[in-house]
Amino acid sequence: MKTKAILVVWLVLFSFPVYASDNSHGIWDELVAQHVSWNSEGVASSVDYLAFKQQHSRLNEYLAALSAVTTAEYNSWNKSSQLAFLINAYNAFTVELILTKYPQIESIKDLGSLFSSPWKKKFFSLLGQQRSLDEIEHKFIRQPGVFDDPRIHAAVVCASIGCPGLRDEAFMADRLDVQLEDNLRRFLADRSRNRFNPKTGKLEVSKIFDWYGDDFIGFREQPSVALFLGTYAELLADDQEGRLRVAAGDAPLEFLEYDWRLNDVSR
Repeated sequence: MKTKAILVVWLVLFSFPVYASDNSHGIWDELVAQHVSWNSEGVASSVDYLAFKQQHSRLNEYLAALSAVTTAEYNSWNKSSQLAFLINAYNAFTVELILTKYPQIESIKDLGSLFSSPWKKKFFSLLGQQRSLDEIEHKFIRQPGVFDDPRIHAAVVCASIGCPGLRDEAFMADRLDVQLEDNLRRFLADRSRNRFNPKTGKLEVSKIFDWYGDDFIGFREQPSVALFLGTYAELLADDQEGRLRVAAGDAPLEFLEYDWRLNDVSR
């Protein structure tokens, strides 16, 4: 009986933080399921910001729950729970930022100025301090030696058409790897943002692979961005010849212009 009691206490102390962190994303899971939709090919999504605005109190309830998490609680979670928390927080606070001016907004960049980036605005509290979106992404998610998973660039969404699709479900620790891989594959399969051009022989890809190229080098032991992308050749090229070139890393990279227009379902 004593052994059983100790086991129960151990499970409560060490299992609860993971469960609590995942369970707390229920509101976000509900909201994105209702207000995010994938296109017919399933490779890009759009957001119903008007519907989000109509349920602003519900979104605020979720944001308050995120802000209430202490550093001690966060540090007690496993890596998957921490990363799911950060990705969901980034995406939810991005929607909140858009709603501060919606519908009088054409792009998230409208919320900044020549001297002030919208990503550097400290407009919310997270882990005990006022934070900006840049801090979530660069100080926490991309911090070297912590998560080291470049697939996050297909998961954190900047409310723009050029971004990967906002997922229509919350990221959860127990299936985070599957969700990250799925988002990346959808993004790479979108010919408007990533494709092999058989006429030029170039691999035309999102500027994300230019801005954050170093993050992809070394992931899964791939020595270059081109060879990392080559592992997804079947998504990037339409014919066998093209796929072989992409897989071999022989296709020069060309970075496409980024579309900063708002990813609004009504536009």
